[in-house]
Amino acid sequence: MTYRFDAFALDYAARELSRDGVAVKVEPKVLDLLLHLLANRDRVVSKDELLAVVWDGRVVSEAAMSSAIRSARKALGDDAKHQRYVKTLHGRGFRFVAPVVQQDTDGRPALTAEGAQQAPPEQDIRFCHSVDGTRIAYALAGAGPPLVKAANWLNHLEFDWESPVWRDLFGALTAGHRLVRYDARGNGLSSWDVIDFSLDRQVEDLEAVVDTLGLERFPLFGLSQGCAKAVAFAARHPDRVTKLVLLGGYARGWRHRDAPDSKVVGEARCALIRAAWGSYNHAVRTMLTTVYMPDAPAESQTWFTDLQKKTTTADNAANILLAHGEVDIRGILANVKAPTLVLHARNEAGVPYEQGQELAAGIKDARFVTLDTVNHILPATDPAFARCVGIIRDFLRE
Repeated sequence: MTYRFDAFALDYAARELSRDGVAVKVEPKVLDLLLHLLANRDRVVSKDELLAVVWDGRVVSEAAMSSAIRSARKALGDDAKHQRYVKTLHGRGFRFVAPVVQQDTDGRPALTAEGAQQAPPEQDIRFCHSVDGTRIAYALAGAGPPLVKAANWLNHLEFDWESPVWRDLFGALTAGHRLVRYDARGNGLSSWDVIDFSLDRQVEDLEAVVDTLGLERFPLFGLSQGCAKAVAFAARHPDRVTKLVLLGGYARGWRHRDAPDSKVVGEARCALIRAAWGSYNHAVRTMLTTVYMPDAPAESQTWFTDLQKKTTTADNAANILLAHGEVDIRGILANVKAPTLVLHARNEAGVPYEQGQELAAGIKDARFVTLDTVNHILPATDPAFARCVGIIRDFLRE
């Protein structure tokens, strides 16, 4: 197993750190520390854990541990001021924060991080029509058995494919699968002249795509608002969905939640979207970015502004969000028969954590995984990204 980040490679078996192919001299304990932080980069590692693993539980002074951390940073050309690789979280511990590609012994990317720094393959864009005649654009990419992704709030087949947020996730999902994506009605390359954005119509769009492709049985992936239509499809067609993956989803839209301010916040977002969609209004852009990806790189946050300009109109964006607010699928969760994996960020603001728990609790034998992040949309720089991708791919392989 080899961990690669920037110009560095850390070979677990050979216990060797190199930069641009040249060995970097590192003390054994410092190497052990780096290996443990890399292996657990999806979370914060406490000082007590480092003592137990790296120093075998022996009593070590604060100065000795601080010296090891400084040595690790020095070996990587880092320091306490910049913390590009090893980040100190005061009172909690340390975390390896740089993007990592994890490779197996044969040099192939490991399943937990394959998409992290690779561009997705070429995609093939086509069109079909939903029951009410709405034109729906869909795309195929990768090779292997099909994996269908239900559309979420906003999509653009071409723009998303190149965006710094989605390209890593799509690259990971196309590894070993023929990924099927589509633009929901009212945005992207699908028809924008739409009146009805209800959940029933959106499920019909998903049905149109898979029926056009002649897909009989396949795993289905739902992300955020796409989870509800994925669940609805799986409940209607239990014989067609082999596995169901739900990331950042909910059973109840914002109009039906217990939180007293849920409706107020939802309606306020829709009003702001109608007033400033696609503009360079810094306040509105910051509000939306803070909700969906507060801990993302500046490139990804800038992408969200471009998304607003390219994906749809202000009215469509608000109307789609209003329709998602009306969703309440609690009554059909028990009808889902496919093995189900539910993943949810513990500290995100986009969809409260308890909504993910409720979704998993309503589906028989659903597996629930907590992601330690504040991001609703996971960039590859988020330590939770590699863990999320690895868990999804392992689940699909079972």
